[in-house]
Amino acid sequence: MGLHEYRLETGREGFYAITGKISEAIAESGVLEGLCVIFSPHTTAGIAINENADPDVRYDLLLGLRNAFPEQPGFRHGEGNSTAHLRAGAVGGSQTVIVRDGKPLLGVWQDIYFCEFDGPRQRRFFVKVM
Repeated sequence: MGLHEYRLETGREGFYAITGKISEAIAESGVLEGLCVIFSPHTTAGIAINENADPDVRYDLLLGLRNAFPEQPGFRHGEGNSTAHLRAGAVGGSQTVIVRDGKPLLGVWQDIYFCEFDGPRQRRFFVKVM
């Protein structure tokens, strides 16, 4: 039941499937029934659970987030990435998944995604199984 750290190189923005890494962490933990927390320590990236069957869903999610949080000339943040902070805040920095039979309990069409809003970057995320 340890803490696992993973690294990921990202593009400008996108949803990166990390379910395989989550399954790996659960298997290594030996936990058959419990919880798994996936956490991003970045303020311009998030963790989401969403559809894995149609890649257009990921495109539509990014489009929707761009429309919901467009660039604003009045933003004052010096780095110029306020929209990425807003998008990451809306998505959230973590997810908790139930572990059943030593696997993440997900719907048939679900994957866990690392969500990049301010890349390209070298990112990391943590997985805690208990």
